[in-house]
This record gives sequence, C-alpha cells and structure tokens, in this order.
Amino acid sequence: GGSSAAVAASVVPVAGANDGGGSIRIPAAACGLFGFMAGRGRISMGPMMGEALNGAAVQGVVSHSVRDSAAMLDVLQGPEPHAPYHMPAPEVPYLQCLQRPPGRLRIGFSTVSPIGTPVDPHALAAVAKAAALLTDLGHHVEPCGTPFNGVQLAEDFLLAWFCAQAFIIDHIHHTLGIQPKHVEADTRFMAAIGRHTSALRLLQCEARWHEHNLALSGFHARYDLWLSPTLAAPPPRLGSLATPPALALVSDVVARLGLAGWLGNTPQFKQTVLQNLGWTPYTQLANLTGRPAMSVPLYRTPEGLPLGVQFVAGLNGEALLLQLAAQLEQAQPWRHPPPRPMS
Repeated sequence: GGSSAAVAASVVPVAGANDGGGSIRIPAAACGLFGFMAGRGRISMGPMMGEALNGAAVQGVVSHSVRDSAAMLDVLQGPEPHAPYHMPAPEVPYLQCLQRPPGRLRIGFSTVSPIGTPVDPHALAAVAKAAALLTDLGHHVEPCGTPFNGVQLAEDFLLAWFCAQAFIIDHIHHTLGIQPKHVEADTRFMAAIGRHTSALRLLQCEARWHEHNLALSGFHARYDLWLSPTLAAPPPRLGSLATPPALALVSDVVARLGLAGWLGNTPQFKQTVLQNLGWTPYTQLANLTGRPAMSVPLYRTPEGLPLGVQFVAGLNGEALLLQLAAQLEQAQPWRHPPPRPMS
C-alpha cells in the first residue's frame, strides 16, 4: 500500500512492491494506478530468501503508466544464481514489446465473488465497461463463470497465511530481537492459529494448491486471459477495515490461552474469515498458482473513486499482459485528477 500511495501522490513515478495475496493489485486499484504482479520466478526474491509464502509472494511494480512498469520489469527480471524458480528470459525486452499489438485475444470474465460474498454494482460496472472496451478493440470476450473452487482456494490461502505469520514472528524475534508483544494483535492471533496447525493439515493444504493450478491451466487452455474485478467494492473509508477493539482484545486472550488452534477450526471462525475477504476475493488465485496478473484502472465512480479490473494470464504471460495494458491505456488514458474530498 505504501508504494501505491507514494506513486499516486507523485512522490515517485514508479515503485517496486510485493504481492502475497493482492498487495500490489489491491492498493493500485484503490489508488487509480497500474499494478503489475510478475509471475513466480520472474523477479528473484533473493539473495536472502528463495521464496516467500510457499512461492505465493512475488515481486512487481506500481506506476501511472504501462511504459514505466515495462521498463522496470526489464531491469528487475531474471533469477539469482541459486534461485529455486527460473523463468525463461523474454524474447524481446518488455518495453520494446509494447510496440507490438497483442493480437485478437480470447478473454473470459466473471464477476460473481468466488466465495459467495456480495459484489458492489460499481465492481460489476467496471468489468462490463472493460468488456465493452475490449470488444471494441477486436477481442473475443465472453462470460465464463469462476474457473476454480473459490471457497476452497480461500481456505487454502488463509491456512498457509496463518502458518507464515507464525514463522515470521519467530524469525523477526530471533534475527531482530522483536518481541511478539510488539506485533499487532491481529497478526499475533493469526500466528497462534498457524502455530497450532499440524504438519499434516498444512501438507494437505499445499497439495490442493496444485489442484487450483490444474483448474487454472484448464481455463488457460480455452482462454488467453481471465478478467474480473480487482476489488468487490470501491475503496472503503479509512479505518473501516480495522478490527474493533473488543474483538482484538478477545482474540488476544484466546491466543494467550492457547485456544486459537481450536477456534480456527470452527465453522463460525472460517465463515468470519471468508467474510473478511469479501472486499478482495479475486486476487489470491494468481498468487497460489504463480501466474502473472495486473490491475488496470479503467473505472471511476461518480464520486471519482478509482476501481480497477484484474487480468490473469498463463505462465510466462507477462508480455501479453503488458501489450494488452498498453492497448487499453492508448484507447482509454487513465490519468485523472484526484477524487474530491468526501465528508
């Protein structure tokens, strides 16, 4: 979020960012920026680590223009000598590939939330507007439904996320001397669930990641790109997503009593967690499957709030995404004045 805020405020024209479940695309969509997440292995996580979040967390760029993101990707792409993931180098530099049209693409779109949560009419309108623009540009665009089991994918993402928080708290304690009590209560609670997750359950979760990968591979055998909202609703008011103090206190007590593992397995908790993903149910797919994805700022609400649309490509699809983004930017330039202050 900090990178997107800095670029949107014109502190810098472009900034690097990382994305473990939408952290490039979500703030880019909320700030009216172009947010580009490279596929797994395109940009090295090294030299201090080989992967993060089982390979789900990757690097990318946020910028105003597609040109700047392409130029940055040319600089950043390529593996460390001992990186666990290696992607083939692009045939031509990404900046140069922007001069080539993407050709006529088959694009499948879906707007229903993969986890069954509500979708704001503005998010639906954003995809409808993008689909119409794509059709005008000569692409074949059609509804395709959700190409994966959204509820299962969300649960598998969150379980790995909880376990990662336990690892991170332990890691920063041993390497930096940071005490767990200095970490936010929400993070401590997620870490407590992760700490009480069995190795068997985590391995079962990771095995299902490959099932989601197969589902998306089947989709990309029929379509070049998947189109969806980036966000299920316009950007919320500042502070509206914060955990209520009473709930934070209860979570902290539960974690201290060692009951987080039990609570994390209850249907009520799982439903609550899924509801919390309701604003961003579309973005985790690309992370779990290692696909490149982008948020393109093609829509604004009547109040001037930005709302992006997401495209997910197949493996090694960075050039295709950038070519399409350049075509969209030329057809509908997206530099806008900042939204009016809201009371």
